[in-house]
Amino acid sequence: MTLEFILRIFIAGLLGGLVGLERELRAKEAGVRTHFLVALGSGLLMVLSQYAFKGDFDASRVAAQVVSGMGFIGAGTIIFQKNAVRGLTTAAGIWVAAAIGLASGAGMYVLAGAATLMVIVVLEAMNLLLHRDRNVTAIWFADDRAALLDSIDAIRKAPGLSIASYALREENRAAQDGRTVRYSVSAELKVRRDFSSKSLTTLLDALSGVHLESIVG
Repeated sequence: MTLEFILRIFIAGLLGGLVGLERELRAKEAGVRTHFLVALGSGLLMVLSQYAFKGDFDASRVAAQVVSGMGFIGAGTIIFQKNAVRGLTTAAGIWVAAAIGLASGAGMYVLAGAATLMVIVVLEAMNLLLHRDRNVTAIWFADDRAALLDSIDAIRKAPGLSIASYALREENRAAQDGRTVRYSVSAELKVRRDFSSKSLTTLLDALSGVHLESIVG
């Protein structure tokens, strides 16, 4: 029975990790590790609720607490910014990962596998049908504030690029001739699906004194 229990929680973590992989490939807030841990933990709790307690005990009570407890983790992935809600789908994915873990912990492997497949198919299908654009996070810098503002205007005018939100920062950096100021911007960009980071690098390099630091997504 111990090997059977290990198999149950292993499959729970594996299936939850597959859901998390889809989220991580989309650069979402919770990825493989979060979904894996949630599903594995839910599977373990289901096994414990069925076999760890003796006597007159309602095993469904533990499962019910897992379902409600996922609300706290899911709430942590939801962000309200610029009058827009982000992370709601990821929060729902965590909740479903918990349900998949419970099903695997109960030994219902086919049901858990089918649920995992349906989640991934729906997420990918809706992403292809409804979201022709994708989000990337980019950071670039310049020694001159005016040059940085010009770069923001240049990106707004560039085809296939738009700025969803951005934040300007002013940093004091040590130099051989004393303290100097560097200006940087962290921006959430909406780009076409065929977007290449090289195009953004080329655009910024064409501006005097502006350099791309990183791009994720």
